[in-house]
Amino acid sequence: MKVVLIDQVHGSFKDTFINWGWEVIEADQWTANDLLDKIHEFEGIIIRSRIKLDKEFLSKAINLKFIGRPGSGLENIDVDYCKLNNIQVFRSPEGNRDALGEHIIGMLLMLFNNLKRADLQVRKHIWDRESNRAIELKGKTVGIIGYGFMGSAFAEKLDGFGVNVIAHDKYKTNFSSPIVEEVSLQELQKRADIVSLHTPLTQETVGMVDATFIEKFSKPIVLINSARGKSVILKDLLIALNKGDVSGACLDVLELETDSFEKIEVKDQMVINDLLKKEEVIFSPHIAGWSFEAKERMAVVIIDKIQKFFLLNK
Repeated sequence: MKVVLIDQVHGSFKDTFINWGWEVIEADQWTANDLLDKIHEFEGIIIRSRIKLDKEFLSKAINLKFIGRPGSGLENIDVDYCKLNNIQVFRSPEGNRDALGEHIIGMLLMLFNNLKRADLQVRKHIWDRESNRAIELKGKTVGIIGYGFMGSAFAEKLDGFGVNVIAHDKYKTNFSSPIVEEVSLQELQKRADIVSLHTPLTQETVGMVDATFIEKFSKPIVLINSARGKSVILKDLLIALNKGDVSGACLDVLELETDSFEKIEVKDQMVINDLLKKEEVIFSPHIAGWSFEAKERMAVVIIDKIQKFFLLNK
C-alpha cells in the first residue's frame, strides 16, 4: 500500500509500514490543498487533527482503504462517509488513557493543594503556610460523565485515594465494579463534589455544560474537562465560578480551540481574561494524554489494528 502521514506521528508508523513493503509519504508540511491534489494516490492515511477529512475531501480519495487516527476523537473525520465507502477507521484511545488519567489527577491535586500559588510564592521568598492549607481528596464523591476508555482510566487512577467514584454514561450500562458505581445523571448531580467530563464531541455534547446544567447540581462542584472544549460554555462557567456554584475547575481543553487543537481563537477577550485571573482554575494546553509513552503506545495500537484487519502476517 501507499500511505501518507499527514501529521508528525511516532516513528514506528513509518518503520513498520516500510518493513511491510509499503510506500510511506511524510506530508506533515503539506497544506490541505497539497494533500487534496494527491489524495487519490493513497490507500492509507495516518492523521491526528491537522486537516479535516470531510465528505468533499474523502470523495477524492478514490483508492483509500483505511484511516488511522492516533487518539480517541473522530470529529474531524466523516465516519459515516467512511462506513458507506468501506474505508476502515482505526483509533487508539487505549493508548493514551493512562496518560490522561494521570494528568487530570495531577491537575486536581495541584488545585486542592494550592501548588501553583505556593510554588510562585516560595520563588518570591514568601513562606505562607496557613493560606495554602490544602483540601483532601479523601471522602469526596467524584462523578464521571462518560465511562469509556478515558472515564474508566480516571476511575482506576482514583482508586486508593479514598474517594467515592460514581459514573453516568448515556450509552453504556451495567459497568458498576468495586471501583465505580453506575448512577443516573440526576443522581450524579445530587451527590458529586467533583465532576469530570469524558464524552466525545457530538451534537449532544456541544455546549452540554451550560448554566442550566450547572444549576442542577445540589452543591458546589469542581469541574474537570479533559474531553472536548466545546462541551463547556466558558461564559457560563465564569458566572458559576463567580456565584460559587463551581468552586474550582481543571481545564485541559477550551471551547476557543481550533479544530486542529493547535491554537485558540479568542472571540470574547473579557471572559477568557477573567478566567485566567482565577487561582481556582487550572489550565493546560490540551496535553492530557500527551505523554511520550502514550505517543508510542497509540502508534502500536493503531499498527496492531491495521495488521489484524488486513491479515498481515509480518
